[in-house]
Amino acid sequence: MKADSARMPMQNRFQHLFAVISGQRFLNKQGLGNEVPFFICPYKPEESVEMERLLRLLVNSLEQAGVRILEINLYDLSIEILKEEDTWNRIIEVEDSVPKEEFKELLQGMLDPETHLVPAIAAKLASTDFQVLFLSGVGEVFPYIRSHNVLNNLQSTAKEKPTVMFFPGAYTYSPESGTSLDLFGRLRDDKYYRAFNIFHCEA
Repeated sequence: MKADSARMPMQNRFQHLFAVISGQRFLNKQGLGNEVPFFICPYKPEESVEMERLLRLLVNSLEQAGVRILEINLYDLSIEILKEEDTWNRIIEVEDSVPKEEFKELLQGMLDPETHLVPAIAAKLASTDFQVLFLSGVGEVFPYIRSHNVLNNLQSTAKEKPTVMFFPGAYTYSPESGTSLDLFGRLRDDKYYRAFNIFHCEA
């Protein structure tokens, strides 16, 4: 039976996530067919503080159980990239003086998933001994980084280990429109269908 994560108490969600992610079926990517091992952990945007707490507890508990987690916060990574490329100060300087749309386009160019973000993620994957990748900070990088763009560009880079994206919104499916990531429960992102809702996975 598929769990409705929106109605599950946080403690139940934690128990489900821990049981699934620490299981050999998940770690060995069993039962996925030929699909990439991408999983979405959706939650209501108003639960962000609780989910941050759950995420910290989940990482610590999994590590104690011997499951090595690499967590990448997309917001922190974006700042890291901008500082490495010596554009951080420039961004701070122009933020107040350029129109919002122009500022968004500037950031989109500097943090393009294909040319900047995913290569930076790939470098972390290559230099870390991990079993599961956690991606967080999705809401903080909107609108200059869109989650479906990250996942699309990660498909060839992060297919060896399971990836879990913590997503402040809904991951929905309908026969008419297919699957989509609805950020904040309002913004319908482009279709992304190659991920599994982790709350629909069995431990």
